[in-house]
Amino acid sequence: MSQEMKIIAKIHTDFPTKFGVPRQSGLVNELKVRIVFLPEYRQEEAFRGLEDFSHIWILWEFSQAKRKNWAATVTPPRLGGRVHMGVFATRSPFRPNPIGLSCVRLDEIVFDEKLGPVLHVSGVDMVDGTPVYDIKPYLPYADAHPEASSGFAGKTAIHELKVDFPEEELQKFPPDRQSAAVEILRQDPRPIYRKSEDQVFKLEFAGWDIHFTVDGEVLTVLEVVRRNHS
Repeated sequence: MSQEMKIIAKIHTDFPTKFGVPRQSGLVNELKVRIVFLPEYRQEEAFRGLEDFSHIWILWEFSQAKRKNWAATVTPPRLGGRVHMGVFATRSPFRPNPIGLSCVRLDEIVFDEKLGPVLHVSGVDMVDGTPVYDIKPYLPYADAHPEASSGFAGKTAIHELKVDFPEEELQKFPPDRQSAAVEILRQDPRPIYRKSEDQVFKLEFAGWDIHFTVDGEVLTVLEVVRRNHS
């Protein structure tokens, strides 16, 4: 007999949309976010001992990647978006069940008077408002396997761009967001199927729109504009 999955928390990040979100957790450790629990799960005793762990697993929902029907094969970005692989051999968000699994660093637990225990973590790969189903501590002795093979994902190097970010534009971000903005762009946030070098892209991050182009291996930021929240 199946049991309904309950949402226990929400992720609060600087990404209002999927565009620009790192494709895996741990790629941009400069990304600092909060996990805020629903009132039912704010008991302090539920977090007793968690402060002794440096990393946690987050089980979450691909809330912006839902489809009525699932496909047996997908086209992983690591293979250029042209080669079909079995969905269960990938981390594609388009799955029979839209469930994500991420390992992130636990920076601190802050006990807020109104929100209860709030987890401050870094290195996430989620949009703002992502529902969380569970968290578990990362155990190096059980979870780390240095001898593990990584299939097709290990055959291609992570593609990074050189980022030309004018200082006057970068300074528009708060100091604690500047390095994250650069690292996000370095990961090449463009979709595989939209890599035209004469196109201007827009990435929404931390309340700002970053307009940029890419020429070869160089990403150039054109301007940073405050987003209109009206």
